[in-house]
Amino acid sequence: MTLTHLGTGSRGNATLLETEHAKVLIDQGFSGAQLEKRLGRLNIHPTDIDYIFISHHHGDHGGGAAVVQKRWKMKVQANHRTAEELGLLPELTHNFESLDMIHVSQDLAILPVPVPHSGADNVAFIASHNGGRAAVITDLGSWTDELVTHVRGCEHIAIEANYDHDRLMNGPYPYSLKDRISGRGGHLSNEQTGRFLAQVCTPATKSISLTHLSEKNNQPHLAESTVLYHIDGIFSGDITISLQDGPEDSHYIGRTVHANDAEFVHSKKQ
Repeated sequence: MTLTHLGTGSRGNATLLETEHAKVLIDQGFSGAQLEKRLGRLNIHPTDIDYIFISHHHGDHGGGAAVVQKRWKMKVQANHRTAEELGLLPELTHNFESLDMIHVSQDLAILPVPVPHSGADNVAFIASHNGGRAAVITDLGSWTDELVTHVRGCEHIAIEANYDHDRLMNGPYPYSLKDRISGRGGHLSNEQTGRFLAQVCTPATKSISLTHLSEKNNQPHLAESTVLYHIDGIFSGDITISLQDGPEDSHYIGRTVHANDAEFVHSKKQ
């Protein structure tokens, strides 16, 4: 299984999961033109995608889903509230329930796991492929024991490290917004992400992507150094930062290559 972030952040999110028999997107927060452009860098057209899985209805994660349904007849998987909020086309939408395993193909299954996020029925996704697992987790201000159970031991973990606490609190945002971001239903700080990863990383965990960094309240070096402080001695694999303009790195089992090198991998599968 290959995992490639097409871009993560407040201006749009989408992640490609690819196996020999399936291609799916986790979230579609881009315009149709942007999605086509970013997939094109990997020699993939939107019509090659089997399903788009939407985590929740906020625009940077699901705002482009209805557009690509109308333009390319793309099939979308989302829970009922998300589908309703986004106005998805019923004939192209499958409504899943949390913790119901969705078998996309013979070599890919997706498990949606609920996470706390204010104003949305948000889920993380655990992708299973031939005994290996990868997690894509974003937009949560805290976590549950249930999430820890499902993420622990995943070979790859993509998780938001949204803000540096001091930068947020000393920054220009009004107090009400600072309170919402740092609350239980908001986003994870670098410190929180590090503490969560300390609970779920095992020797099976080979790579980590830190995603959805705030452009105003975080910096890549702060996110990486804070997280590494918490998982030092637990994790010895690859750690990368996913930013807004992608695609960037493609993650395989235990190793990372640049997205430009991924053309060879994609062409071999076609």
